[in-house]
Amino acid sequence: MSAHIELPKEHPHLALVTIDRPEQANALDPPTLRELASAWRRIADDPEIRCAVLTGAGERVFSAGMDFRTTIPAARRLARGEQVDSGDFEGLRDVATALLAGFDLKTPLVCAVNGHARAGGLDLMLASEIRYAVPHATFALEEVARGLYPTGNATVLLPRQIPWVHAHELLLTGRPIDAERALEIGLINRIVPSDRLLQTAFETADAIASNAPLAVRETRRGVRELLGLGLDDAYQRQEELGRPLRATADAAEGARAFLEKRSPIWQGC
Repeated sequence: MSAHIELPKEHPHLALVTIDRPEQANALDPPTLRELASAWRRIADDPEIRCAVLTGAGERVFSAGMDFRTTIPAARRLARGEQVDSGDFEGLRDVATALLAGFDLKTPLVCAVNGHARAGGLDLMLASEIRYAVPHATFALEEVARGLYPTGNATVLLPRQIPWVHAHELLLTGRPIDAERALEIGLINRIVPSDRLLQTAFETADAIASNAPLAVRETRRGVRELLGLGLDDAYQRQEELGRPLRATADAAEGARAFLEKRSPIWQGC
């Protein structure tokens, strides 16, 4: 499989998704797009998965983006109204879900960037909440250099995540930046050695998964909803999201566990 999901026994309530085409720079061909989309749907539908980790296979590339040997030609044929292979069509139909562009995972995503993240690979990273990268990682949105519009997450999410001027430098020049620059402008959380990358990602994911699952999901949801609201509406919506949680069994358990100086046992209700 060119993209696969695992549920590591040593990390309860976590899912690990790996783009596994290292010899092809983890480029996203139609089968990979289908498998990624399937993995995201499974995570979104499974309340037992409280956090996901995404990485690429190998030590060189996280993902080079869309596969120019298969996906891009198929997309061009489809745009011209020509017939495409049924498998390619299914992959193209799953592009938005595979890139988490408008598809709500409902679950926090930690990205372990094991190498270069280019074009659609960077688009996919932008859908994550927390990101760690190896020192040799680079980041680029190269669509304008190829006559294309970046239709994944870049023009929607990037200007909301980093300052306006830095977002436009990436979007309009097509030039790559290194990990140090990505850290400086707030594109990633931290640079970590390659041999600690997944460990660091799992430590954070485990911390997220150890918290009350309803509270985590609603907090993630709230950040996304409130981002586009004015202050008055944001405070009102914040209360609407927070009020039901205060009446849950998990809220009562959290208070008891704090007073009894023990770890809480979450029920998800």
